[in-house]
Amino acid sequence: MRFRRLLGYAGIAFVAFYLFKMPEAAAASVNGVFDRILGGADSLAVFFSAVLGP
Repeated sequence: MRFRRLLGYAGIAFVAFYLFKMPEAAAASVNGVFDRILGGADSLAVFFSAVLGP
């Protein structure tokens, strides 16, 4: 359990370091993640429209 907590703290520290040292790259990463999420949601909408449509 201690190792898992240590990994969690290390992950949080890495994210904080990444945000403060390279804010433009961090923003681009977040935008990329949201673009993928929205693309997946759009694909699901197209799928369900095709299944449930006329």
